[in-house]
Amino acid sequence: MHLAYRLATTADLVDIVRMLSDDELGTIREKFEIPLPASYLQAFQRITDDKQQELTVVEDKGELVATFQLSFIQYLTYQGGIRAQIEAVRVKSSHRGQGIGAQIFQYAIRRAKERGAHVLQLTTDKKRPDAKRFYESLGFVDSHEGMKLHLK
Repeated sequence: MHLAYRLATTADLVDIVRMLSDDELGTIREKFEIPLPASYLQAFQRITDDKQQELTVVEDKGELVATFQLSFIQYLTYQGGIRAQIEAVRVKSSHRGQGIGAQIFQYAIRRAKERGAHVLQLTTDKKRPDAKRFYESLGFVDSHEGMKLHLK
């Protein structure tokens, strides 16, 4: 399998939202319908306008099979270091279990290094223990206790 990576375009948005909504938590969080709610297009525009954001799609033989978002965050800590944050990693349900996720992370690690990041970080929902094991198999370490305050 030869995967091709590129920045997402508006033409990809329906497929991206379909993938985001295609799991146990996604069905609760997302609202996949055609036409897509305007909030997705607005968010997409803000992401693509921001040079510190990369919403990437992954293709296999021209078919969109995965997506993820990299955010590059400038900090004063670590002597002015840059952290790369990976979020919304999704592989199309028909393509899961084929090693695509591992290849995505290899690409994301290379991309983070190219952008000068000193760390690639992620969060994973505690309701996804399989995802946590997968990230650990890639070398990610459960080094911090994360907390969130939902504002809605």
